[in-house]
Amino acid sequence: MTSINNIKVLISEEKIQARVKELGQEITKKYEGKELTLICVLKGSFLFYADLVRAIRLPVRCEFISVSSYGAEKTSSGEVKLALDISTPLDGRDLMIIEDIVDTGLTLKYIRELLSVRNPASIACCALLEKPEARKVEVPVEYRGFTIGNEFVVGYGLDYDQRYRELPFIGLCE
Repeated sequence: MTSINNIKVLISEEKIQARVKELGQEITKKYEGKELTLICVLKGSFLFYADLVRAIRLPVRCEFISVSSYGAEKTSSGEVKLALDISTPLDGRDLMIIEDIVDTGLTLKYIRELLSVRNPASIACCALLEKPEARKVEVPVEYRGFTIGNEFVVGYGLDYDQRYRELPFIGLCE
């Protein structure tokens, strides 16, 4: 078991909050005059999602989806499982998937395909973190907080076996 003493700060709480504010401004400008449906990918995105919802100055609808490809491991299994789906109609809506991290791209590809058959006006993604080195499939990430290396990270909603989500920063497990 990793202790909090073995977690090195990679991205500080201050940097995260400043970047979330910038993302909120970018998204507000892009979708000005529209209502945006924000889709939180549970569980890892919930803190980022809550802060981003408050940073966007538009009418928003909040939806939630839960998928998994990690379990209790530090690497993706490559198999995406849907645990909670959206029950609201999405026809004609501008959708934005809010992801904690895009690494292999498999989860985001799965979610985009799942949502695209529901006739939305548009689909975009805002990810807190992106790991280009881990990419297995190409998927668009229109808004990103930070690009990181292929390290395993925790904090600010991201976990290792359901632990460390509460940390206010992004940290490296050592």
